[in-house]
Amino acid sequence: MATLTYITLLSFIYMLVLSRRVALTLLVSSIAFTSNCRKVNLSESVSTSSSELSVATDTVAFNNMLGVNAFEWNFLQNPSDPNNGMQIYEPKMELVKSFAGVRHYLDWGRIETEKGKYTFSPTHSGGWNLDLMYQRSKADGIDMLVCLKTCPNWLLETYPSNERDAENVPMPYGSDKANPASYILQAKAGFQFAARYGYTNQTDLSSITIDQAPRWTGDQVNEVKTGLGLIKYIECDNERDKWWKGDKAYQKPEEYAANLSAFYDGDKGKLGKGVGIKAADPKMQVVMAGLAKTDVNYVAAMIEWCKKNRGFKADGSVDLCFDVINFHLYANDHLTNNGNASKGIAPELSEAGEVAADFVKLANTYHLPVWVTEAGYDVNAQSPQRAVKIGDKSELVTQADWTIRTALLYARNGIKKLFFYELYDDNVSNSTQYASSGLISGDLKRKPAADYILQVKNLLGNFSYRQTISESPFVDVYKYGSKTIYAMVMPTQEGKTLTYTLKVPGTKQVIIHQPTAGSGSMTNRTEKTVNNAIQITVTETPVFVELQ
Repeated sequence: MATLTYITLLSFIYMLVLSRRVALTLLVSSIAFTSNCRKVNLSESVSTSSSELSVATDTVAFNNMLGVNAFEWNFLQNPSDPNNGMQIYEPKMELVKSFAGVRHYLDWGRIETEKGKYTFSPTHSGGWNLDLMYQRSKADGIDMLVCLKTCPNWLLETYPSNERDAENVPMPYGSDKANPASYILQAKAGFQFAARYGYTNQTDLSSITIDQAPRWTGDQVNEVKTGLGLIKYIECDNERDKWWKGDKAYQKPEEYAANLSAFYDGDKGKLGKGVGIKAADPKMQVVMAGLAKTDVNYVAAMIEWCKKNRGFKADGSVDLCFDVINFHLYANDHLTNNGNASKGIAPELSEAGEVAADFVKLANTYHLPVWVTEAGYDVNAQSPQRAVKIGDKSELVTQADWTIRTALLYARNGIKKLFFYELYDDNVSNSTQYASSGLISGDLKRKPAADYILQVKNLLGNFSYRQTISESPFVDVYKYGSKTIYAMVMPTQEGKTLTYTLKVPGTKQVIIHQPTAGSGSMTNRTEKTVNNAIQITVTETPVFVELQ
């Protein structure tokens, strides 16, 4: 694409008002691009390129790309005993273990039902045993990000009745959104959570406020606990740029930065004792709320606010009030459909790679990781975010293909963690976007997408992305110690197939691993190399070639 055309397209797109959860886009869905915006030219048969097209400099294990969004009842609720939230329901836990990480949606009101009174095990709202849920997740190797979100009812009561929405800006009605002090109540809740589940034991318990009153006779009483060492990451709310709900719920970047400054460390300690995550546990990482509109300038403005209001550290770096940059992106055809999504598209045909590259470029300047905490596809045939049938592949299988391809794309583009939306469907019969994005069915069985995630986790989870040696098809190199696996896929959505000659000098045989729907393991076959090479049939379902 010529430079002038590229700039013109970028300028046009920047002016679009985009639909919820999608970003500024730099390319049309009929053309596939890599992180450096090279066009993918598809041929019938190709060989390994001798040059490295992309090389990773800071890698993470692929397990970090295999997270899922979930709620406490996805761990603790037994369908036969729905009011008992104190025990792990093992069939559900077994399904959670299909994934390597969980982003836990935790409502603020769950732990602070009454102002200033905190409960965790059980929560006085819902009766959930968060201690057990987090303990079991850690024991089973599930990396947990807790997204503390929404406003509790007692806070909403400060609003006029016609303006009460759980997703309002987390401050009392009439407060100044630009003042960190307006967010002290949320920051106090964050302190209590971090003091309990972080990795720092509290020697001074005067700031720990646990409601130890039973709800009824014989009720389990909450105990004061600190430094349990169960949670490393906490996210300050969700999609604070939610323009579609109006001023009561939308924060400008400078306003959200003020919010984060309170939540992070009590606005550098100015808000007093017992306020902010770092005041409780300096080791806990604060993740900014995932942006619904993936505008890198929003984050840049937050950083500028930090420069002006928090200053610089002794080493000259900006005193930021977040440790992780975070955005949401759902790949669909909004760009080619007048800004309105009508269906999902393959991730490589969307703006996802370019958006990731833009965020990573900014993040590298400040030595920050970038996460994507929501991505995914619906399976309802009328949803504007649906995975589509391709040839003899159902929507469910396409959802599976595109889910793994999304993980591969973000690993290729420098993203450090990815969480798919979501564990269970809200309502698979509902055509509303995101209502049928679940990866587990209501009858507690994995959908093909969850099958693929489990299979890839078991095969590739400990491996790290190292480089891309081909773009047509994509051929990515993954390493774990002395072991090598190639991930290969066609970046198309039309049932395209290609024969690729993979050169593997010194290798006598390979194992070819193919994701398989309806199974806990991939279909595998061993093949001998010929003249230090192997021919691989590459399709739109990723295939993994393990060197022996």
